[in-house]
Parts: sequence; structure tokens; C-alpha cells
Amino acid sequence: MTKQTAIVIGSGVAGLSAAAYLAKAGFEVKVLEKNSMPGGRARKFEAEGFMFDMGPSWYWMPDVFEKFYADFGYTTKDFYDLIRLEPSYQIVGKDGVGVDIPANMDELEQLFERFEPGSSLKLRQFLKEAAYKYDVGINDLVYKPGLSLSEFADIRLLKGLLKMDVLTSMKKHVRQFVSHPFLLELLEFPILFLGALPKNTPALYSLMNYADMALGTWYPMGGMHKIIEAFVSIAKQQGVTLLMNEEVIGCKTNQGKIVAVQTVNGTYHADVIVGAGDYHHIDQQLLPVEDRSYTPKYWDNRKMAPSCLLYYIGVNKRIPNLRHHNLFFDTDFMHHAEQIYTMPNWPDQPLFYVSAPSVTDNSVAPSGSENLFLLIPVAPGLVEDENIKEKYFQQIISRIEQFTGTTIKEHIVYKRAYGFTDFVTDYHAFKGNAYGLANTLDQTAILKPRMKSKRISNLYYTGQLTVPGPGLPPSVISGNVVSGLIAHEFKKQQTHS
Repeated sequence: MTKQTAIVIGSGVAGLSAAAYLAKAGFEVKVLEKNSMPGGRARKFEAEGFMFDMGPSWYWMPDVFEKFYADFGYTTKDFYDLIRLEPSYQIVGKDGVGVDIPANMDELEQLFERFEPGSSLKLRQFLKEAAYKYDVGINDLVYKPGLSLSEFADIRLLKGLLKMDVLTSMKKHVRQFVSHPFLLELLEFPILFLGALPKNTPALYSLMNYADMALGTWYPMGGMHKIIEAFVSIAKQQGVTLLMNEEVIGCKTNQGKIVAVQTVNGTYHADVIVGAGDYHHIDQQLLPVEDRSYTPKYWDNRKMAPSCLLYYIGVNKRIPNLRHHNLFFDTDFMHHAEQIYTMPNWPDQPLFYVSAPSVTDNSVAPSGSENLFLLIPVAPGLVEDENIKEKYFQQIISRIEQFTGTTIKEHIVYKRAYGFTDFVTDYHAFKGNAYGLANTLDQTAILKPRMKSKRISNLYYTGQLTVPGPGLPPSVISGNVVSGLIAHEFKKQQTHS
């Protein structure tokens, strides 16, 4: 019997996940990638002896990765040494003092007590509720393809609807437990990248706090790109063919089906197409107008999560007082958030994030050197130039120097800035977004862009602009879900043929 064939457009985490699962289900799979290496936003590059992960730097929800590996007969340790960071990260407050957020729960409770007596018991209750949301959310909700409300007519979900706090805001929810400004920022920071202010984000997302504080912050030795190497290895073992430098430039349709996928180098044919690249680009640029699922107006009305300015910095000395992850909340949290979400503009005094993986991993920098990844979240759609990039770089590097008590600028041996235009150029990112759609209530589950095309019977989507949402773990899950949906529907077609 001839194998069903599939083409996956894009080799990010969701695309690799979908490809591996489809191949396991019996499909002959080709992955078409526009760039020279797989990984999408999770690519890497090397320069001057430094290895830089280009995008994701936080390893949360290790259970999601472990499930993926287990589905193919492996465990995480078959691919890399995963270590839990201690402390999980550091927060630099307005007083210029760094506060370590411990991985140990007893120590975390002591930290809460230090800022607000009696808050440790409140933290326990907060995390107990968050654990329930994580259990139901990660094990039930996110594994639905989001095509119909009937998917959620599950007795467990219905019984737990109120406990999920879907209709309560994060702002209101966290204030039921703590009141100290530092603790509020600590509990609200994980949603800063979800695409809305705490007052507009469902308290369902306190599950992120459970992922942070209970499940922990981890790091794969060798760098985050070890995840991509693992996924590529599994995909290839399943028989997947990966083709680099094969940017898709159009799809030919006939009678409601894609009959040919055109790349810069040729034409490909398959029974099913999975769009794992930017959903908006595929829908609005690669398909004929009559075959698009959504209108330009629909897309313009989507609320987007932030874009960001990134800086990859190699420094020829070690820098004191930095942890692996450092959150500089030394300016006003809400003011910057409003300049992202309420009044989109370049921030006056931005919050920013510093990843220094060389604190943990000597392999990512030459001996005696420091590898820095700097990130400023900004509103999507802002167009930057080199002057803007340099202005913000100088601003935040000065604040890092002040905090660490050491000079950095004259010790920089490598520097690369990456912004809005780069996200568009490299990934066709809609409005230059870095984190997909905002996770607001009206863009959740069935209200996200559909995983299955409305017009094309053999076109499906996966990744951060469809269910379940942005981030590495959701992307792994998205690839699993779309492959299951395809396998189910194609099996049903064969049964009826």
C-alpha cells in the first residue's frame, strides 16, 4: 500500500514535532525550511568562539519534553544533560538590589515571608490552585485541536471551569494572595510575554507560576539548541526528510486542495500540507485570495504578544553578580507594560532580561569570557533602525554595568543586534512578533486561528499562532495535536474510500 505523503512548511519546534509524529503515524514526510539550519526561532549561531542560542532561553515544563521523547522510545537524558538551575533566576528591583528566586520551595516560602509576613501560606494555596490549572490545562485543554466547542464538553473540564479562573483576571487573582509590590511583580512577570496586561489576562495562566516555582527552571547543557538537535534526530529516525534553503513561495490549489507547493528551487506534491511557519504569511501570502481562511481585517484586529530587541554579546571577561537568568525590573513595571499593550510606543525606561548561560555552561564561551543574551520586550509593529537599536543597547548595558559594578562596554569582542525587521526577514513574522498572539480570553482555544484551514481540505496549521499558543512546550504539543488530527481524518477518509 502506498504511503500517504506530507509536507511540513517550517522546521521550528512545532514543525519538527508534527513531522516526527506524522512519520510515526505512517506518513512519508518532507520538511521545507527557508533558512540554512533547522530550529526556527530556536536556531543557534557561533561567532568568535561563542555559541549563541538565537531565541528561547527558558526551559520550563520539562514534563512536556519528556513526554515527546517517551513517545519515540527515549528519555531526555538520551539527548542532553538537563540540570535544574539554582537559583531559578534573579530579579533586580528598583533599589538596584538583586534578589535570587530559589528553586527550593522552603527557601522560596522564606523569601515570601521576608517581604510579607504570612504570605508563605498564601503562596502554598496559590500554587495548589495553579497546580490544578496546570494539570487540567496541560493534560486536557491544550491537547484539543480547538475546532469545536464540543471538544470541551468533558465532565472534568466542566466541573473544573470555575476552579480554572478563566473569567478572573491575573491582576485580581494574585492580589487575593499577596500585596507587596515585589511579590506582585514576581507572580505577574511570567505573563508579561503572553501579550496583555495582568488586568486583561485570564487567571488561568497562573499555571505558568506553577511551571516556574514548582516544576522549576532548567537548562540543557550545551545550549537550548540541544532540543533542536534531539528533535531533528528523532524526526530523521522516523524517516523524515529535512530540506534546508527551500523557502516556500506559493501554493497551487485546485478544487479546494493544495496540489503543489512551490519553493525557490522547485515544486513539491503531497497529500497533506502542514503550515508550521508563520500562519499569517501562509494564509495571506502563499495562498490564492479565494482560498484564504481569514481576511486582512481579521488579522489586523488580532492582539499580538510583544516583539523584542535582542542583543547577542560576547565579553572577554567574567561578569560578577549575574545569574543564568536575570530580570531587570529596576524601572516601573506597569509603565513599560502599558507602552507595549495600551499605548504602543518605544519604552522610556524599559525592563529587560539578561541570559548569561556561560554562568552555568563553559561550552558556550571561550575560557574566562561571558556569553550574554539581552532582550527588551517592545510593542509589535514598531519599526526600528540602527540608531534605535544602539540607543537601547547603550541604555541597558549601562544599567548592567551599574548593577554588576564592573565595566563591560570596552570588553565586548562580539555584538549583534536583532529586531523587528530581522523577525520579518527570517521568519515572515506577522508584525514582527516574537511571541505570537496575545493570550487574552477572546483569543483562547477555539477563538485562535484554526488548526485546520476553512477553505483547503488538505491544509493544516501548527505553531504559535494557532492552538495551544506560543512557547516551546506549547509548540511541541501543537505538533502532536495537529498530527493526531491529520492521522485521524486521513484514516477516516481511507475507511470511507
